[in-house]
Amino acid sequence: MDVLAEAVVAGAGGAELARLPLPARYTAAHLRAEDADGFTGVADKDVRKTIQIGSVPMPELAPDEVVVAVLASGINYNTVWSAMFEPIPTFTFLKQFGRRDRWAARHDRPFHVLGSDAAGVVVRTGSGVRRWHVGDHVVVSPVLVDEEEPATHADGMMGASMLAWGFETNYGGLAHYGIARASQLLPKPAHLTWEEAAANPLCAGTAYRMLVSDRGARMTQGDVVLIWGAAGGLGAYAVQLVRNGGGIAVGVVSSEAKAEYVRGLGCHVVINREEIGLTGDAPADPATVGKRLGRLIRTATGEDPHIVFEHVGRATFGVSVFVVRRGGTVVTCGSSSGYRHEFDNRYLWMRLKRVIGSHGANLQEQHAVHRLLDLGRVRPALTTTYPLSEAPEAARLVQSNTHLGKVGVLCLAPTTGLGATRREP
Repeated sequence: MDVLAEAVVAGAGGAELARLPLPARYTAAHLRAEDADGFTGVADKDVRKTIQIGSVPMPELAPDEVVVAVLASGINYNTVWSAMFEPIPTFTFLKQFGRRDRWAARHDRPFHVLGSDAAGVVVRTGSGVRRWHVGDHVVVSPVLVDEEEPATHADGMMGASMLAWGFETNYGGLAHYGIARASQLLPKPAHLTWEEAAANPLCAGTAYRMLVSDRGARMTQGDVVLIWGAAGGLGAYAVQLVRNGGGIAVGVVSSEAKAEYVRGLGCHVVINREEIGLTGDAPADPATVGKRLGRLIRTATGEDPHIVFEHVGRATFGVSVFVVRRGGTVVTCGSSSGYRHEFDNRYLWMRLKRVIGSHGANLQEQHAVHRLLDLGRVRPALTTTYPLSEAPEAARLVQSNTHLGKVGVLCLAPTTGLGATRREP
């Protein structure tokens, strides 16, 4: 560990951190461009084979950027996609980004530092940064936007230049240091530990936009919300947001252990996938599975779901369109079981249903959900942590869907339980 990192871990103040040299290289979980074709013809694309832990060069800092000493990070499914090189190698994204300008060109390298979540301490600020200072405790939003693009000022997610940090950009959060734009930062909730704070930005923000924001499903009190994968990172926040908003959360899970976990989050109704005949990632007959699922939901709530929280994709999307009520909404942010969906369009148009695509969250939406975290109204979905040296194992846990909630990674933090500066709210 370099001297600056040691000072961060020891709790040094901003003045001392500003005096210490930024290292020329740092430790990071990263991919190598030379491995991008390594899974050709391989059935089990085990991410432990492609995620490397080692030294990478520190890039030059742009005027609108900060260097964050990362105390903790987390695993998201986009890290799994990156490490599988699917649907295309993310080095393609880095090359496209690198053509924009001289600062973007720093991202086009034969290595890709992964990670779209981070909590840590600002240790350097670019010459154009105004609101943030060395020593600030922050979390990093996974959404990188171009502030000079007009659409960004209406909704950061609508800008054509918007990118997912650590997935479509380099220098992400699964490392001792992360490079982020100042417009990605929010204050760390003071009562949370480093690993608890790092678990939230991507999944909590995404769930908030999908369900609560006026750009999503616009959930209201009494809405019955079907949540696929309720025990995962996205689902765990969705359950809490539905419960807090006066909705009725119906969670679908794949085991009794996961059922107990989501009941502990306040999920009103829990359904095991086996009860409806849905196993694996292959798509089942939507009408057959949908009728079974619909009967269970009506028995428990008296109604069909107003909203379906969809991110599983190919295995469930046809069922989602079938089961949501007349005039209801399917809101989708991903496709972990496959991107190509099939559904019977008659159930969509003849019953006046809607499908809403949702991606990430703008900074205001991130701020709104972090306010809930700061107030203690939403709690982190973190269930387990790994050291950075075992980030490949942590990613494999998510790849195999054997995890609960969010899987955290300790980067510079030597142990769990550090970083809280006030009591619970």
